[in-house]
Amino acid sequence: MNRNRWIRIAFGLIILALGCRPGPTEPEQRTVHVITSGGFAAACDVLGPRFEETTHVRLVSEYGASMGGAVDSIPERLARGEPADIVIMSRPALDALVQRGDVVADSRVDLADSRIGMAVRSGALRPDITSPDGFVEVLLAAQSIGYSASVSGTYLSTDLFPRLGIWDRLEPKSVRVVSERVGSAVARGAVEIGFQQISEILPIEGVDYVGPIPQEYQKVSTFSAGLTVRANNPDDARALLAFLSSGSVAGAIAGSGLEPRVPVPAATSRD
Repeated sequence: MNRNRWIRIAFGLIILALGCRPGPTEPEQRTVHVITSGGFAAACDVLGPRFEETTHVRLVSEYGASMGGAVDSIPERLARGEPADIVIMSRPALDALVQRGDVVADSRVDLADSRIGMAVRSGALRPDITSPDGFVEVLLAAQSIGYSASVSGTYLSTDLFPRLGIWDRLEPKSVRVVSERVGSAVARGAVEIGFQQISEILPIEGVDYVGPIPQEYQKVSTFSAGLTVRANNPDDARALLAFLSSGSVAGAIAGSGLEPRVPVPAATSRD
């Protein structure tokens, strides 16, 4: 083999080797994995894109109940080791996860307060539940009642209804709605009236929001957020916690049917 041919072969091998070398890769986009209970879901859907636009950090959002034992509830998800950087849920349930060792204690922030409301199917008569007596009359007259498997439903079925002395009459016609919004059960006619956090009723198509249950029987729940101990991106997760608890987002939280813990600035009151 002559010298020129050897040169051509060597040159070809060099070109082939260079062509096989990996080129520059795009940096992997940072993400924050959030699991939120339904009460804060509507607010999260609005605020997530704002955070992404400002920080260029992508949010991966999933949903689950604060409690109740369903397989998709937040405590069960974390117990199975499912990935999450931040969880948003009722404060007592979050505190329980701190005690269990799943959430970093000093990361907890209170975001908003929530009240229980009532829904009927769209177009149905909206009964008057503004007074305690009227509320009880509506409960007794209803053909069927739906309540959540999480915080509000636990309160109604284990505290309020028994305290009113009517649980023995309500229980046979009541349905504990698991792994879906109570409003969805109302919308498809599975139950006549339904009770859940107001912020979980408002986004549901096919239902009409009647109003909050009477103040005398109301239970205010606080939704809080915290960093999980197994967070893959704790720095960006803490930035998200600061964002969600800031005054700049209070208007959007209020618009979802919640009462933000931070006062709504006048400039953002119509968010």
